[in-house]
Amino acid sequence: MSLAVSLLLVALCAGAGYGEEGTQAQKAGHVSVVVVGGTGDLARKYLWQGFFQLYVSQVSGGNTFSFYGGGLSPSEQATPVLFEILKAVTCSKDVSQDRCAILKDQFLRLSQYRQLKTLEDYQELARHIEQQLQQEGMTEAGRLFYLSVPAFAYAGVAEKINSSCRPADGTWLRVVLEKPFGHDYLSAQVLATELMGALKDEEMYRIDHYLGKQVVSKILPFRMENRKFLDPIWNRHHIERIEIVLKETLDVKGRISFYDEYGVIRDVLQNHLTEVMTLLTMKLPANVSNSGEVLRNKREVLGSMLPLGKNQAVVGQYQNYKTEVQQELNKTKEYVSLTSTFAAVLAHIEDAQYEGVPVLLVSGKMLDESVGYARVLFKNDVFCLQSHNNVHCKPKQIVFHFGHGSLKYPAVLVSKNLFKPVLKGGEWKEVTEHKDVDVLGLHISDYFVQTPTTEREAYSELIHHIFAGQKNNFVSTENLLASWEVWTPLLSALRASFPRIYPGGADNGDMLDVHLRGKEIRFNSEAVIISPDQAGGPSASSFQVMQGKFRGAEMVSAWSEELVERLAADMQEAAEAAVREGGIFHLALSGGSTPLALFRRLVLHHFSFPWRDTHVWMVDERCVPLTEADSNFHSMHKHLLQHVRIPYYNIHPMPVQLNQRLCVEEDGGAQLYEKEINKLVNVSSFHFVLLGVGYDGHTASLFPGGKLNEAGGSLVALTESPIKPHQRMSLTFSAINRARTVALLVMGKGKHELVTQLSRVKDNLEKYPVTWVKPDNGRLVWYIDYDALLG
Repeated sequence: MSLAVSLLLVALCAGAGYGEEGTQAQKAGHVSVVVVGGTGDLARKYLWQGFFQLYVSQVSGGNTFSFYGGGLSPSEQATPVLFEILKAVTCSKDVSQDRCAILKDQFLRLSQYRQLKTLEDYQELARHIEQQLQQEGMTEAGRLFYLSVPAFAYAGVAEKINSSCRPADGTWLRVVLEKPFGHDYLSAQVLATELMGALKDEEMYRIDHYLGKQVVSKILPFRMENRKFLDPIWNRHHIERIEIVLKETLDVKGRISFYDEYGVIRDVLQNHLTEVMTLLTMKLPANVSNSGEVLRNKREVLGSMLPLGKNQAVVGQYQNYKTEVQQELNKTKEYVSLTSTFAAVLAHIEDAQYEGVPVLLVSGKMLDESVGYARVLFKNDVFCLQSHNNVHCKPKQIVFHFGHGSLKYPAVLVSKNLFKPVLKGGEWKEVTEHKDVDVLGLHISDYFVQTPTTEREAYSELIHHIFAGQKNNFVSTENLLASWEVWTPLLSALRASFPRIYPGGADNGDMLDVHLRGKEIRFNSEAVIISPDQAGGPSASSFQVMQGKFRGAEMVSAWSEELVERLAADMQEAAEAAVREGGIFHLALSGGSTPLALFRRLVLHHFSFPWRDTHVWMVDERCVPLTEADSNFHSMHKHLLQHVRIPYYNIHPMPVQLNQRLCVEEDGGAQLYEKEINKLVNVSSFHFVLLGVGYDGHTASLFPGGKLNEAGGSLVALTESPIKPHQRMSLTFSAINRARTVALLVMGKGKHELVTQLSRVKDNLEKYPVTWVKPDNGRLVWYIDYDALLG
């Protein structure tokens, strides 16, 4: 029997379609599905069942299929394993046993195992697909590769697909990638670059199975359908807090080699919970099916988040984890892992709609129950004097219940003291008969409850989206990097933190309860934690802030976090003194990466900083438009200025772009900035100047070998950098040395050699420009962390 005839028979007995919108918009034809890692655990549990559901729903729509399970093992070894997996797929309840038997039989006939180890293996697969198309006279619609392999193999497999398995023009290629997508921002960027060398962004589908959960995919439609009720209350004036929680009762036995490298924040919070947060808080798109607009609006949320630091998180580790690590990784009994199996993170979104609204993201292993939900808790301004059980005095909340827990099924619950939600279409239904159960402080009868008419598994949902080419439930390269940009600083800050040890299950009691205080979070109760002595070495807190002398000037030294804390406190003290004295504080800030940790500290902890009386000036600027990421002002605005209440007229970016061109001498940009300084700053003397030091000894944009003496008494000059972008605008030493206080911030092991050299050399403008920082009548303070000082 030919393939085409087989498929015709199946089409006659296939039931109704899957209900997925948009699947008919693309060209019908033959689709080759290749699951690389086709006999692995994920494929066994979810993927083949999802592809079987796809096959059942689409074959009657004019599509034909071939399925390939690929792997490193030889065919004779892996083929029996694959077919044992395929025989276990099941039909939905609305399919009769006879019809299901025919569908399964045809699915198995269309499936085969192929060894996919070398480039030649992929070339042979491509030849087989082409030969099959020619023999059966079929038109090719597309090729779908699902990479169920470790992330380190992605680039190699993608390159093999690109070089040997690309279909002809006019035929789509879709390559699905499983998390993890990197370990931090840098590794994610490297992986993205490698993949972009082989695949186009529109060809890549980074899958987050949480986005396939029916309740999660309902969040945006729910917000759209109920805009009449939600628009007046979906804001900081009415929302008390947002909670996004995933609790699990399981441990991580058998996954230790992966988990000990990643931990709960990378495994759950950076992806699943962050995606849910963006769906809850993003600006509503004009069309929920417009993937470009949806992804762009999600990215705006990520860009508006306040920085996450050590005081925005608490972490824990279940008690038996240490033993499991020692056993599975062959570690000694003295080995202590700092990997977190529990984390609670407090986030804030800095925009007019959500300013001040706490967003709590929580996940952990070995907790008291398995449940996932997102709760939007609203403020209740009703006071009931006597009728405390009155519905108006109960919590006002909307719960997106992902499943499990006491409720057992996925649902959207709206407390009856809010509104009755709209019910559209036939995919969701209202639940009117309830069992006796409470959900987050309210009895089920106090909610309006909606649940899916038919429950569908997340991977099956997403496989249908991939086939349809719908990308709004997947993670784009830009969004991935934006998410890592939020989470990487927190992961770095927690690197040496000792997690709270908890026993697991019901025995945890209140050990993991948290207390929110302003923009900070802490555990609500005291508990015994691992001490530095038990871990076999000192922690950062074992060293206190140290003061001394460096190059004849004051020096403050500490670990990086304590150093930045001290610098921020000193800066605020200088600001308050200046405002008391003259009503104004002039602060000049340098560019680059050095001040970013300081900016985070000021934003998250210094709420009483006198920003309204502060004028912010630039120490230096790159000659690029201020809207570009390379601009120092752009970075300063992103990480500091947009998060504090400073009048816009107190912000003074350098005029590097005049007359639609950049840093041209005749345009007089340097002279304009100097004129502005002379006009606003008393005797052109800044109260506080913050500088960094480059590896080559430059400071501001005053580089070795530059013509630094030619500026004369000018306060601002155009300079040249040895690295791109070459053109810069910078304050001169004349301006810097007029300041009342100059702070030189030096951090990181990479600066140790430079610090050692600077401690020995005399003033040398040509080789070490920073040695010419010598305030005329002010004070110079070096802030050097222990990594830079001690190496």
